[in-house]
Amino acid sequence: MKNKETQNKKRTSENSNTAGKVRLSLVMKLNLHTFSYAIGVLITINILICMMVLFYSLWVSEENAVIIMGADASSEVKNLDFQVEKTDDKELGIDLWPYLHEKTPLKDYEVLRKIGYKTKGDPSRWLEGYYYQMNFPEENTLITYDLGAALSRPIPLFYVLLVLEALILLNGLPKGIRSVRRILRPLSDMTQQAQNLSSVGSLPPEEMKRLRELAGTISNIDASRLDKRLPVDGSQSELSALASAINSMLNRIDEAYGSQVRFVSDASHELRTPISVIQGYANLLDRWGKNDQVTMQEAIDAIKSESENMKELIEQLLFLARGDNETLHLYPEVFDVSEMIEEIIKETQMIDPLHTFRMKATEPNLIYADRQLMKQALRILIDNSIKYTPENGEIVVGVKGETDQIRISVQDNGIGIDAQNLPYIFDRFYRSDESRARKTGGSGLGLSIMKWIIDRHGGTIEVLSRKDIGTRTTIHLSKAALPAEDWIQKTEAETS
Repeated sequence: MKNKETQNKKRTSENSNTAGKVRLSLVMKLNLHTFSYAIGVLITINILICMMVLFYSLWVSEENAVIIMGADASSEVKNLDFQVEKTDDKELGIDLWPYLHEKTPLKDYEVLRKIGYKTKGDPSRWLEGYYYQMNFPEENTLITYDLGAALSRPIPLFYVLLVLEALILLNGLPKGIRSVRRILRPLSDMTQQAQNLSSVGSLPPEEMKRLRELAGTISNIDASRLDKRLPVDGSQSELSALASAINSMLNRIDEAYGSQVRFVSDASHELRTPISVIQGYANLLDRWGKNDQVTMQEAIDAIKSESENMKELIEQLLFLARGDNETLHLYPEVFDVSEMIEEIIKETQMIDPLHTFRMKATEPNLIYADRQLMKQALRILIDNSIKYTPENGEIVVGVKGETDQIRISVQDNGIGIDAQNLPYIFDRFYRSDESRARKTGGSGLGLSIMKWIIDRHGGTIEVLSRKDIGTRTTIHLSKAALPAEDWIQKTEAETS
């Protein structure tokens, strides 16, 4: 009897170790796959940016070559990036494909092009060795552009971009590990239970074999095989139910993992746009803006605007990341939501004189919530109405207390939302009209943040919208347990 108990304990210990190894293996594989995907996306973005800088530099060099060729041949070239000389070499360079040549600034000239490299003494300055030659056989003229100098100028900005990408990866790695562990914990627990059942030895041989097959199949599932499912046929109904439960959980894991991958891809795409704009204006400033006040001010304003957009986007991403990992804490208190909305409307009227704001509320309406987060959610909702409401339009905010709920509504007479788009307006990065989104600004994360805040407070959101008529969004929140009279007396006591 003792020997049998000892054997069972030994089997349980072995099964526990096996389940732990399975869990660790899945966590490592899933995180490695996500990390590799993020690295691949960032590398692709960096390559595209480098290609844009190269093509931009070549285009600028050819625009300047047009100016040089149109100038008096005896005049001195003042731009140190260009070297102009006479040549009799009619075959120096290659002839560009005629279709592409017609799209370049030098389309009116017969020109042979060549990108070359001359060795620099200092290995650390290897990039400066590249040059771009434009040979004009009919004019016996050779223009050499210092391509390396142009490519070296945005290097500091590129280093800043690399540091920013590294910070994003380092910030997301530990959170991703915790998230994957939390998702896989039920799966690893089922694996251990299945292995424990297979070690009991009280089941028929065919069912024990089926249990081992289930455990083995689960152990082989990784990030690249999340679509694999367990067979649910079998004589033992309990095993079929277990397989069905595992398949259902795998469906949820697959969906959550796919959502995480899409989120990384969308975030990278959204960051690419402001970075490209900043880099383009930095090159413009470096090329022509030093002596042109108008160009300099235009570039500075654009860089400041895109930097602010990037800062706002990163703050929104960090907010959602903390929310997903349950590291964002609420600090609830009892307060009058009607008073808070009046405060938001007054602040909004000061910065937006182009719309009319009206509030409908007759008495204090108390809720028990995190005041800062709730103010952020309502501000997002009102700002969203402003973006899609024409000038001189009206936005009406109503607050009404019911039996056990507070109902907050925001009504506008803006462009409205198509019926097929309504189910997706709270999805991250979702924008029903990309052209309008670029015009009005925003990353498509505001309503996702608002919904997260309302959900965490146990509230619900209803949206009613008609195209070209307007949108009404209604938030339902629970009333605070503290009666209004007690709250008023408490407020007066604190004031006195």
